[in-house]
Amino acid sequence: MTEFKALLVSEDADGGFHQEVVGRHLEQLPAGDLLVRVHYSSLNYKDALSASGNRGVTRNYPHTPGIDAAGVVEASSVAEFAVGDEVIVTGYDLGMNTAGGFGQYIRVPSSWAIKRPRGLSLRESMMLGTAGLTAALCVDKLEQAGATPEAGTVLVTGATGGVGCIAVMLLKRLGYRVAAATGKSEQEDFLRGLGADEIVSREALQHGRERPLLKEQWAAAVDTVGGEILFNVIKSLQRGGSVACCGLTAGVGFQASVLPFILRGVNLLGVDSVELPLVVKASMWDKLSLQWKLDLSVLCQEIGLAELPGAIERILAGGMVGRILVRLD
Repeated sequence: MTEFKALLVSEDADGGFHQEVVGRHLEQLPAGDLLVRVHYSSLNYKDALSASGNRGVTRNYPHTPGIDAAGVVEASSVAEFAVGDEVIVTGYDLGMNTAGGFGQYIRVPSSWAIKRPRGLSLRESMMLGTAGLTAALCVDKLEQAGATPEAGTVLVTGATGGVGCIAVMLLKRLGYRVAAATGKSEQEDFLRGLGADEIVSREALQHGRERPLLKEQWAAAVDTVGGEILFNVIKSLQRGGSVACCGLTAGVGFQASVLPFILRGVNLLGVDSVELPLVVKASMWDKLSLQWKLDLSVLCQEIGLAELPGAIERILAGGMVGRILVRLD
């Protein structure tokens, strides 16, 4: 009976939740086509919500979070994957209601997995993780909607977070002028080091909420925070500009009007990286391994399972900058 280590989140008698690294057995994993020995995962905001007992993310506890996993197939019941294949699994139900990447093994449907692109190691793939995939999807959607470097500055909100950091780096890599918005003024040098040409305070993006339109500033935007800031960004887009929306840390709702859409022809583009068709995910991972490949070493802090509870506390408190790579070996 194979035992492995995993972070387990359990509900206390008083309704609270606690996290601890425990021994688990393969028999405790759900059914699935692939048994994967996980080498790396990453910490995302959704993982922190799951680890704190958020029922909107995870219904039943005890549970092992981790919406990202990269590792090696140890058993397969399908022809598409063989023992020894290196695979990436992100999104779908992994880490939500299916035991996730914060365990040394996962068992998942083969329809959730892609083979590791040659241009990325397992470690590099989890430096990106769902955050990198989401950032790439945002940039891809903006370009499909007509964004070009020549059109003007692209704003990235929540720029010190995982998605925001990678979006800043990717946009700069593709030749865009980038404005990085953050509530962490002490991180200006960090953001400029990633490629930001301009730093915008969170407070500046909150001004003018009562006005139907604001001065045209941004050719396009990647919004990772949502809430009222998102609609202020929409009101500040140049004519025909677009914002790719992928986050909700500032809230899930905002007061809106149709005026920016009908007077300036702007676009609000929703980005989902969870239930995306596997072929689209594979295509984006290929891009990230080749023409969009980034050196993310400056962004990543590597930790082990035992250090996860502290990192989860920091991300929930808004104190996280960059990416957390989780080593499962």
